[in-house]
Amino acid sequence: MATTTPDPGLDISTLRGLRAPSAKSSAVAVADITARIEAHLAAHDGYVAFSGCKDSLVVLDLARRVEPDVPVVFFDSGLDYPETYDYLTELADRWKLDLHRITADPPLLQVLADSGLWDHAAPTDVAAARVDLQQVLIIEPARRAHALLGPGELWGVRADESAARRHLYTRDGRRDGTIARADGTIAYGPIWNWTTDDVWAHIARHRLPVNPVYDKLTQLGVPEQQHRLSHLLDGNHLDRGRLTWLRRGWPALFEELAHVLPRLRQLA
Repeated sequence: MATTTPDPGLDISTLRGLRAPSAKSSAVAVADITARIEAHLAAHDGYVAFSGCKDSLVVLDLARRVEPDVPVVFFDSGLDYPETYDYLTELADRWKLDLHRITADPPLLQVLADSGLWDHAAPTDVAAARVDLQQVLIIEPARRAHALLGPGELWGVRADESAARRHLYTRDGRRDGTIARADGTIAYGPIWNWTTDDVWAHIARHRLPVNPVYDKLTQLGVPEQQHRLSHLLDGNHLDRGRLTWLRRGWPALFEELAHVLPRLRQLA
């Protein structure tokens, strides 16, 4: 029996997209999702949260089918991959995005430097407890984004990424992808119940431009389940290789960060 060898010119997003998606990302399902996005945008002024990752890329693509000029928000920690910043600029130009950058205040690097988290003498768990990064990176920037653009939000958070995210979507018996928050804001995750294969299949099917960080992480040998494109570092999961990949793939950037956070060298 003849075998098919993948075209060596295919990029990683295309190869991943060859996996069989589920019915959740079929053309019929996507039509239903875009109808729900239209209803969400009609009911709630707001924005698409875009991090530069594959999941938010798919949500942005789906939202633009409904409203090409939908506001897009990038929450800038100040410590994202250099390629992500370039990718964001290029995509905003290519797709003519109404892009808003909401910066962390103070920047993440300053928060970490001031926290004692990277003190050689401080145990990691004890030091991490001193910093409320959720407030710095999520709660306060989101408050500013909602104040500017309205209470609605479209995001790429998926249930199969973690037990906490699964609970976020299924608590109180709701399984419709919507999150009603205590502050009156409403988030809808159009791909909340998609798998990773569904996401890559949609990207390949529609030839969406993917953040080049994915290819670089793959070339470095980083396991796919560790392909996280959020800020470069924080106080979590320091023992899972992320700093090692940073040091190998971005050595000059690693040294710049280690000058401010000396404990990086100890943990990488």
